[in-house]
Amino acid sequence: MIAIHPAQSRYSGNTGWLQFNFSFSFADYYDPNNMNFGPLRVFNEDYIQPNKGFGTHPHRDMEIVTVVISGELAHEDNTGGKEILRVGEVQRMTAGTGILHSEVNSSMTETANIMQLWFLPEAKGLEPGYEQKAFDQAGMQNALLPIVSKSIEGESIATIHQDLTIYLSKLEAGKSVTFNQDPARKIYLFVYGGSVTLNGEHALNRSDAARITDLAELAITGVEDAQFMLIDLPA
Repeated sequence: MIAIHPAQSRYSGNTGWLQFNFSFSFADYYDPNNMNFGPLRVFNEDYIQPNKGFGTHPHRDMEIVTVVISGELAHEDNTGGKEILRVGEVQRMTAGTGILHSEVNSSMTETANIMQLWFLPEAKGLEPGYEQKAFDQAGMQNALLPIVSKSIEGESIATIHQDLTIYLSKLEAGKSVTFNQDPARKIYLFVYGGSVTLNGEHALNRSDAARITDLAELAITGVEDAQFMLIDLPA
């Protein structure tokens, strides 16, 4: 089954320095029927104004992944992690037993557009940790490029404490990629540029998402040049 969640169905708001879009219950938004999709607990798309961001705050028992769509984001945490995350890089943070971190748009001129995902970990009480990887953006071209995984290894792939893989793709208009998996698993797909169709019948535009279950084969076709994230998730 392919369930489409259009961009306008998200819980959105604007604080002045932050435009936020929540796909699942988060912060002041609570819907008991929209808490998670498998271990995917949070999928936020944010726009952060220059030199603004989230001051030091705590997390625990969560795997947090951040990908920059445009702009840059400075990260600092109490484990010693201190990096600037840019387009073409992915960050994975294990909150585990407890971590403090801050996230600030380090540009003085450009708005940062980011995707931040929280996953329930495979076990509680993990040692806190931080990892940032640069990936080959050319490898996204008309292909599914793994950037975070537990099962797929590589120098440019961040590891995660959950049975999942995150892929990115940059798909030309008229081109297709196919993803095959055990139909007992789940797929979450988010379009962050252009538009696509799924299995030739479901159309998704910028910031639309699909929650997919009971499907062994998914064909994604670019209607126009598109960029999307696909997450292979356990049930």
